[in-house]
Amino acid sequence: MADADDVRRIALGLPESTEAPHFDMPSFRVRKAIFATLPDPDHAHVMASEADIREAVAEYPDCCAEKWWGRRLSAVRVDLGAADTGLLSELLIDAWRHKAPRTLVRAFDAASD
Repeated sequence: MADADDVRRIALGLPESTEAPHFDMPSFRVRKAIFATLPDPDHAHVMASEADIREAVAEYPDCCAEKWWGRRLSAVRVDLGAADTGLLSELLIDAWRHKAPRTLVRAFDAASD
């Protein structure tokens, strides 16, 4: 079971990540690109690639749902009470990688090896 504090801890632990308000909700950014938001204490919106969003929803339907912005699939909506921190971490890292500049992703990968 994850919570908003886990989102904040994991997101801010990624390179060059910052927290800033976005329409009255916390958002997590890498070089100004939003990769996650906390619309309420029980949910996170994680802006991964469309393929990663669909995969998460298919694999974890009990805690992940598609989040649409108009006609665009924009995020996976994570029910924090139903998700574990391992899944949350995986989703946030995928979203960070999707939004971060390639040079930063390469440096992150090199440091992880």
